[in-house]
Amino acid sequence: MTALWFLLVLALGSGLLWWVLQRSKARELARKEAELAPVRQLVFEDVTALGVELQDLDLDLAGRQLTPGENSDYQRALDAYEAAKKAGDAITSPDQVKHVTEILEDGRYAMACVRARAAGEPLPVRRPPCFFDPRHGLSVEDVAYAPPGGAIRDVPACALDAERVKVGAEPDIRKVMVGSQRVPYWQGGRAYQPYAAGYFGAFGPMDWMFMGLLFGGGFDGLGEGIGAIGEGIGEGIGSIGDGIGGMFDGVGDMFDGFDF
Repeated sequence: MTALWFLLVLALGSGLLWWVLQRSKARELARKEAELAPVRQLVFEDVTALGVELQDLDLDLAGRQLTPGENSDYQRALDAYEAAKKAGDAITSPDQVKHVTEILEDGRYAMACVRARAAGEPLPVRRPPCFFDPRHGLSVEDVAYAPPGGAIRDVPACALDAERVKVGAEPDIRKVMVGSQRVPYWQGGRAYQPYAAGYFGAFGPMDWMFMGLLFGGGFDGLGEGIGAIGEGIGEGIGSIGDGIGGMFDGVGDMFDGFDF
């Protein structure tokens, strides 16, 4: 009889442990999806923007016989758009966003080359995109900029944003939703780091130093994001521990009075 009780309690305990672990797993999946959804939407908007720019370029080139160089760069831009769409549809984690924005950056540079060739101008120097909104295309210069409460740093800017910053006006900043607030994408938290890394990570000395600029110091969304994630993980582990502790307390109570 004692052995039967023991097997019954063991089965109940195993079932409870399985339920606790499944519940924790479901919460983690929900958290990851909630983190990914706005980043996926951001990338979708960037891909769509590139498609609109390609349509505008197509209209500008209508009726023109493309040179081999123009045709090659134009096809490269079209291929980048298709590849970005496919990669964007396949995103299952924020880390995969980096690959999409790398493709978008390459596509925009190819478009800039087409326009330069068509205008009889030298090919543009490959600079990073505009820091304030990568959809603005290639930056033309670095400007000194300080976010609210942050230190002044030199950041790459498109012509219009560079002009705005120089006269003390607000640049056209790409903003994202964090909770109920719209904040600059560099304050969005760790999920947005791959987004920025794809656009800016390949430009030599700026590499991870620039990522530090985006997500450290005055641009500090990452620290808060990691803190919140740490708290969530701690709460989840605590819940599992409470559940397991309660399970063994129950087992002890049921076997009080039995002799083995």
